[in-house]
Amino acid sequence: MGRDPNHPQGIYSGNMSSLVGVVLLVLAVLTPSQAFVPIGGGTSTHVTITGTALLEKVTETCRAVAEEAGYEFKPTGSSPEELVKACLGPTAKGEVSGAKFHSALQEIYTQNGLVDRDFVNSAPHHFNSEAFFEGRGLITQGLVAIKANIRETNFKAARETLGRVLHTLQDFYSHSNWVELGNTEPYINLMRPDLPLDNLADVDTATCSDCASGTCPNPVLPNILTEKKLTSGYMGIHSSTKPKGKCSHGGPTDMTSSVIPRGGISKDERRSDNRNFHDAAVKAATAASSQLLEDIRVVVGNNDFLRMMGIARASVLCFVIDTTGSMSDDINEARSVVYKIIDSKKGTQDEPSEYILVPFNDPSFGPMIRTTDPDKMKAEISKLTASGGGDTPEMCLSGLQLALTGAPTSSQIYVFTDATAKDIALKDTIVALIRSTKSTVSFFMTGSSRRRRRSLRAASFEDYKDLALASGGQAIQVSKAQLPQATDIILDTSTSALVTVLQRARTGTQETFPFTLDESLQNVTIYITGTSVTFTLTNPAGLNQNQGQVSGELGSIQTVGNLWRIRLDPDKQAGNWTINIKSSQPFTLKITGQSTVTFIYDFVESFSGPHPGYAPLSGRPQAGQPAKMMLSVIGRNGPFSVTVKEVGLVLVSGPESTTSSTIEDMGSGEILVTIDAVPEGEFVITLKGTDKVSNSDFQRQSTTQMSVSKVQIQAVVDSSVEPGKDFTLPFSVITQGAGGLYTINAKNDRDFPMTFPNSLSLTTGEYTNATLTVTPPADTESGTDITLTIDAKSSTGADSNYVVLRMSVVTKITDFSPPQCKGITVVADDCPENVYMCAPYRWELSANLSDNNGTGIQSISLRQGNGILSHSSLTDPVVQVHYNASCCSQIVEFATVDTVGNVGSCYHSIVRSGSPPALRLSLLLWLCLLISVFTVKL
Repeated sequence: MGRDPNHPQGIYSGNMSSLVGVVLLVLAVLTPSQAFVPIGGGTSTHVTITGTALLEKVTETCRAVAEEAGYEFKPTGSSPEELVKACLGPTAKGEVSGAKFHSALQEIYTQNGLVDRDFVNSAPHHFNSEAFFEGRGLITQGLVAIKANIRETNFKAARETLGRVLHTLQDFYSHSNWVELGNTEPYINLMRPDLPLDNLADVDTATCSDCASGTCPNPVLPNILTEKKLTSGYMGIHSSTKPKGKCSHGGPTDMTSSVIPRGGISKDERRSDNRNFHDAAVKAATAASSQLLEDIRVVVGNNDFLRMMGIARASVLCFVIDTTGSMSDDINEARSVVYKIIDSKKGTQDEPSEYILVPFNDPSFGPMIRTTDPDKMKAEISKLTASGGGDTPEMCLSGLQLALTGAPTSSQIYVFTDATAKDIALKDTIVALIRSTKSTVSFFMTGSSRRRRRSLRAASFEDYKDLALASGGQAIQVSKAQLPQATDIILDTSTSALVTVLQRARTGTQETFPFTLDESLQNVTIYITGTSVTFTLTNPAGLNQNQGQVSGELGSIQTVGNLWRIRLDPDKQAGNWTINIKSSQPFTLKITGQSTVTFIYDFVESFSGPHPGYAPLSGRPQAGQPAKMMLSVIGRNGPFSVTVKEVGLVLVSGPESTTSSTIEDMGSGEILVTIDAVPEGEFVITLKGTDKVSNSDFQRQSTTQMSVSKVQIQAVVDSSVEPGKDFTLPFSVITQGAGGLYTINAKNDRDFPMTFPNSLSLTTGEYTNATLTVTPPADTESGTDITLTIDAKSSTGADSNYVVLRMSVVTKITDFSPPQCKGITVVADDCPENVYMCAPYRWELSANLSDNNGTGIQSISLRQGNGILSHSSLTDPVVQVHYNASCCSQIVEFATVDTVGNVGSCYHSIVRSGSPPALRLSLLLWLCLLISVFTVKL
């Protein structure tokens, strides 16, 4: 194709200060990691390697997007917030939060680390025991799934697979003898199944000499090095067996390392005896990770690559709308709100990054419509009409399930309905999805219907209130005439950088709620839902305002239906506030604002093994054990611009008391929190600290409620699912409570056929194994993801837990050959020898592109060069490409992607050997900078 396949695609066009900024940014977002263990003074782990590659590629992509859009990409600092703000552009007004970007990084890091827990004894996942073909298969299959997921906008599934694939790819350089063979560049064949894996040591070939101390500098046999044979260490966690003469992985957890030849070749740890090999492995693994990310980026494009990384303005705008016959007024109001948001927030940081619409009726629901085009959203919602129905309950929760599984995590979802839920059996599944996604669901309920009730199931609007409270949302009950006034809450909450200061629920009482506002907060709004409510709001200076003062000294008050909305004046005072609320009926209180000072969290559990660490819990934390959380605290200028003083758990609906906790600073904004006494009931996380930028105290609260359970479910998805084929998922259930019969329920958001046991008999403290089988139809589109929820409930219903899993449906790929670039013709005779005279002259290149007998060419994009690229129809068997550029732009590279994501490249340079010294020097400097990007050393 006119160039070396190892030649890196794309260039890093920033200066050295930008490169330093990338390194600093990596350091600002790291979390504890396991493999590539930082022992003996080393600092390289899977997270540092992954972080270096990700941040470099995100920076490069942001710069390319900025250049194309015509603005300068110039971060003011090295924090995620500052990178995101610079990436989204300087012209849009409003606060920008780095929380989604940070969350995306954490998801990738987490899945990377979980390979050491979930596949600890799998040789292919770690390139142990010479499992080269199998390891490459995991990488190439994973790449196919990632690209297919991104094409279907299933970004979370793509991130999870990416984390696992990067772990396996990186382990190749630590666990094989690639760097001992003198290689410094990545092994491109690991990403290209059409290329051979050459010169592998066979099973009968001895590869290592004996190392009694276990720390020999290079135990690989001289003939293996001379013959350039590729091998990797054998790893035995439960057995010491290995073929005769083979290298071991090494280390105290490898039982084969005590069998001659003893020792090992793993470069996970940086020791005095292997410092150079460890450093070389880190550099190669980092470059390989960047190479893999570039392959993905070329296929999916800059914008979708950034969306996968969580770099977007506001959250998505997600509506779930009842379209039965009585909903005409509600649909009209939802349409009006969408139009208002689109028109009022266009060009600001609060402009939604994506729009999602899920209609539901009876008995149908869906399809889910998603788009990044506001005009398309307007068109889709304008098509909604009210029809059908006939009895009161509708398929509301089925529609909400689609939204929760389709929208990104931490989304704001708004449900419009005037009826109870016919599919109330989904309520437990909805709660599990809310907790898993940390999304906030608000309901707009327009009164009770007079239609005949067909179902005797006791579904009511109270179910919606339960779900809203569980998610940290609102349940607003108004008449249809009042609905336009209530929807202002959507304008409030569909914003970037939304944070919750406080949320509480009470059954009827008088209580004073203290809260702290800090200088970073803007657009502070207080919501109270309930009837017969009176309240008095007091600011730090002692000024008061009550429910009777619609426009007072502290803010403006709006009331509609069961909702009170208090918008504080912009010149509010930072400090300690109180609000005293009295009502004989149940009420909720919620206080929100906009700020980049926030936190993200996961409940975690520790795991052991060769590379121990912490793994996020999918379900509820275990009862009777201390609760452990990993928090990432995000400040206005990164994690170091805040100080955390207190983290606790508090009951939303119980007595106002916060648990004490032990806080361990893990570095770079990561905090491990241990809480010994977990409250009984539904709780949320509270965090208090100081914003160093303004030296003001702040408080934040998680929105999603959580509780503990004595039941635990374990399940791991280890591969993608093929259309039309049964996929069997093993899972295990254990209880530390009373044994007996437990009900098993499983749901998937695609309604694909499934089989699983309806119940399991559990014995206290013992795992009970079972399997679930799901079968996607043969016509399921490649890239579709399945969100699967399994829950287990005791016979009394007193205890339950759940696990939420994502699986990708991927069509089996047989085309692994990239498109070919042939027949290159260059006309550059007019280009002068003296480069300083280049401006008036142009040169041309023509080439033929073909996918041979593959799936066909999907896209052609310019990667280097400032000229004009054109081509014939992509449906032609041979696509003719023409490039025309100034003689001042002497290098061209364009990438060709086929329909299954294989990437080919054409590269040509007209730089002449006789070019002036200044030009040769500039090219040399460019090459040095390019190399430095792929060898970033932390």
